[in-house]
Amino acid sequence: MQDALQTYIPIKAVSQVLELLKHDNLVVKIKKERKTRHGDYKRLPNGRHQITVNSNLNIYRFLITLIHEIAHFEAYKNFGRTIKPHGIEWKRTFQHLMLPFLNPEIFPIEILPLLAKHFKNPKASSDTDVKLAYALKQFDEPNDKTFIFELPLHSRFKLYNGRIFKKGDIRRTRYECIEINTGRLYLFNANAEVELLID
Repeated sequence: MQDALQTYIPIKAVSQVLELLKHDNLVVKIKKERKTRHGDYKRLPNGRHQITVNSNLNIYRFLITLIHEIAHFEAYKNFGRTIKPHGIEWKRTFQHLMLPFLNPEIFPIEILPLLAKHFKNPKASSDTDVKLAYALKQFDEPNDKTFIFELPLHSRFKLYNGRIFKKGDIRRTRYECIEINTGRLYLFNANAEVELLID
């Protein structure tokens, strides 16, 4: 596991993460990219616990996702199965587990203030934190995707599943977008990654 982790997370974080994973009944699997999630946690029928994380994440997002999922395991272990998945028990556990990693030996100095702010009240997904998601994206491999908030008003864009939309106005924190085929209105997070279509 140590060799595999060195590929996916910052080197200075490996020993701390290995300590968190020292459980006989916890399995970590690295998966191919899934469009709808970065990782997940579940209790298996045999009583063991499994964490999966997408292999395509940059090392900083992979680390955050892995600790996010370990926090689910720890919260389940300490508080039982009746807690809300992203309730107060999980939030406190995630904050506690993440704190030792919030230092410049592990994360770039420009991301640390954004992480500190995010972890005052962590959300179910770090993607809902637009500034943090944008900062983390700077460490991704180059691709043809862009964030919705970067697109010109009324431009057309395509999702990973092929559906095409037209960008509209912002409503508080999300953008109103019309699906071209159906005319239906959808709301998108400002940092949803999409492919801009050039007319």
